[in-house]
Amino acid sequence: MLDLSRRALLVWAASLFAVCALIGVAASYAWAPVATVDDLGRDAVRVTVASGWMLGFWRVVEVVTEWYLPIGVALVVAAALARTYLRAALYVLGVVVATIVVRRLVVLLVDRDRPEWQSTSWLHDSPSYPSGHAAGIAVLAGVIAVVVTMFVRRRNIRRLAYTGLVLLVLLVAADRIFLGRHYPSDVLGGIVFAAGAVFLGMAIYTPLPTSHALGRRPLVDSVRGDRRIAVVLNPIKVESVEQFKTMVDAMARESGWKTPTWHLTTVDDPGRGMARAAQEEGADLVLVCGGDGTVREVCSALAGTGIAVGIVPGGTGNLLARNLSIPLYIRAAIDVALTGQDQAIDLVEVSGDNIEDTNFLVMAGMGFDAAIMGGVNEDIKKRIGWMAYVLSAFKSLMFPAMRLEISIDGGEFTRHRARTVVVGNVGYLQANMPLLPAAALDDGLVDVVLLYPQRFWSWLPLAVRVLSKRPRTDSLVNRMTGASVVIRTNHDQPRQLDGDTISEGRELRMKCLPGRLLVRVPR
Repeated sequence: MLDLSRRALLVWAASLFAVCALIGVAASYAWAPVATVDDLGRDAVRVTVASGWMLGFWRVVEVVTEWYLPIGVALVVAAALARTYLRAALYVLGVVVATIVVRRLVVLLVDRDRPEWQSTSWLHDSPSYPSGHAAGIAVLAGVIAVVVTMFVRRRNIRRLAYTGLVLLVLLVAADRIFLGRHYPSDVLGGIVFAAGAVFLGMAIYTPLPTSHALGRRPLVDSVRGDRRIAVVLNPIKVESVEQFKTMVDAMARESGWKTPTWHLTTVDDPGRGMARAAQEEGADLVLVCGGDGTVREVCSALAGTGIAVGIVPGGTGNLLARNLSIPLYIRAAIDVALTGQDQAIDLVEVSGDNIEDTNFLVMAGMGFDAAIMGGVNEDIKKRIGWMAYVLSAFKSLMFPAMRLEISIDGGEFTRHRARTVVVGNVGYLQANMPLLPAAALDDGLVDVVLLYPQRFWSWLPLAVRVLSKRPRTDSLVNRMTGASVVIRTNHDQPRQLDGDTISEGRELRMKCLPGRLLVRVPR
């Protein structure tokens, strides 16, 4: 639906409005097929009257789903989208409000009487066609379906959302018929009218974001006609590799790049080999689509080469993209990669027992933090995304405390007790949680936080401390900062780098490499 041309959207909208008009004419003149269906409403009201509880139930549905529900929900959705996706926000609110207003004008034009069998409680005497409740809920469901299509990547979650929206529309449709407020044709006309409004809204004002560089002065290198781009893709992170390729190829041409070369990651090589191949091809930009692990492998291989990396977040956490203000919507992220500006960020060098020397960009952790990563069920993660980490966290809440020593910038080791220790190059987790609020990707430093909830209920005040960004150090939270960090424990502990678990061990040595990597960020 989002890929339809403006002409196709207008054709759909015109067709649906024509169907709505046809139903209205047929109902007004009592054409036999429509009149027969409308008579079924009489039997529905009899069922309601004969059942003691149904009248109360349908009345509650009627009151709850008045016009203020779609407008209120549209306001909430628009407010949530407005900061990052203003066009989508305006589309949602504009289409819902316009549909409710225009529908009020249409009922006055048609001026159809209410059914004679309408329930005697709270009689409605306003014109009947098309149904206001049905149109309001249907247009709300339609615009939310558009938003879900844009932003929800997991197919099963999208299907669940679509199913819920359809059931909501059917519930309201049944309410209007079983209370006798409307003929079945009124309800059907309201739904068709709303569907036409959803398509017309997209034709007039697309919810898809425009290029973030639109109207800005071109960058110096954008005038070159020979700019080369390579794409490193983790194929399991997109629904269709071919559709993704088509999208990137088209957007690259529109932005003045040569046709991209493509490199797909494998189980044996999660990205380093592909990044080196792109470097050998002479790529000016490497676009990487995958989770934080894939991004880490590609960025580690390209660090120090001067080749910029464009990040298209395709994972569950996408912490690097979030902290660089790269949008999570795929088209918008590709646009930033192609038309954004380069920013030098730090890379953190990592070594330790039982691991080869490597790097991380986001965070490293020992203890509870790493136990969460290791405890995530991959099947559940595929179904519900980052909520799988929440479930794993609940299972690991009382991960045993560990004794550890920490040295900052080569200083003396200090002893601590904690359930987890996190060393971060970025400050914010999912849901904008400020675990390390002072951390910055370009300050030449890493930030360390130790969390020590002594009892199960200690997690609550600890969460308040973290969310409130209080800087003080106490028995719950301890913070440190430096260019290099060494952590030692007395027993093997779970460890993770950028959300990927590594072998258990007792030591991690980390050193910040300032400005080692170029990434594309919004202008």
